[in-house]
Amino acid sequence: MTTDNDLASVAKAMVAPGKGILAADESTGTIEKRFKSIGVECTEENRRAYRDMLFTTKGVGDFISGVILYDETLRQKSADGTPFAALLTKIGSLPGIKVDTGAKDMALCPGEKITEGLDGLAKRCDEYVKLGAKFAKWRAVITIGEGTPSDACIVANAHALARYAAICQAAGLVPIVEPEVLMDGGHTIDRCEQVTERTLRETFAALASQRVALEHMVLKPSMVISGKDCAKQAGVQEVAARTLRTLKRTVPAAVPGIAFLSGGQSDELATAHLDAMNKIGGAPWALTFSYGRALQHPSLTSWKGSAANVPVAQRALHHRARMNGLATRGQYRVELEKEPANA
Repeated sequence: MTTDNDLASVAKAMVAPGKGILAADESTGTIEKRFKSIGVECTEENRRAYRDMLFTTKGVGDFISGVILYDETLRQKSADGTPFAALLTKIGSLPGIKVDTGAKDMALCPGEKITEGLDGLAKRCDEYVKLGAKFAKWRAVITIGEGTPSDACIVANAHALARYAAICQAAGLVPIVEPEVLMDGGHTIDRCEQVTERTLRETFAALASQRVALEHMVLKPSMVISGKDCAKQAGVQEVAARTLRTLKRTVPAAVPGIAFLSGGQSDELATAHLDAMNKIGGAPWALTFSYGRALQHPSLTSWKGSAANVPVAQRALHHRARMNGLATRGQYRVELEKEPANA
């Protein structure tokens, strides 16, 4: 049986110095789109081979504390027959699992989403624990637009996140709580800051109401950033300062760590923003990463579905993981991008 000490240890390990989380939990539909971009058929074997390439990258465990898996992936094995959960444990990375069933249209709230998956979640969590998972993830999405987000959307998603987190902790899993404020649209960084603060305040109020132990969770927020279609894009230092200000206003110090999502930022920009926050310093929580595309993209485009390309693809992943590992310590420099590490 998992104890409070076990949950606390896992949460701390997830945000360990110099490390972050690899989000490899793309649904079949999402990874099909990514495979299509490189001309690879989205078969179960190709999905397995791609994840196997990522997880067997030599030295990646030095920078990756945990990996979020999809249901299919948690049940798959490496080429040598080792279950992925066991393989990740062997390299020093904790296996995690995406447990929500996706963001769906929210009734009476046009253009807004509510994440589903609470039905049967306790039973699924029990099974995932038996399969080796140590933590879980649930993503809520908040859209900024004309008249959105609504209070109804923010409150409903906060409540669902809190219910999920409580169910996970009861099952012995550390929950990653992910309230993502999407960067889609032309909104300013001012508007993003306002919505992010409102979302986080509601999320932590809901977590408290559901008796979630803050010491046994990890927050995965979006950064405070200009909408991608905004004419004026905030610079790296402004994004870092505003993000930290918003988090200090809303996130209790009991939370062991904050693992940012990249949310559509370019690979290097996501790294630069994280680094700038850690260079500012003074945060009561560890500031790290939980990137998906921003870690995988160079590796995916190098791989192209060919076994012959595995070495170069693994070097690309190792390099991005190392750059972000440095960013967690405030030691990243753009010049290092020209010196890829050997995997």
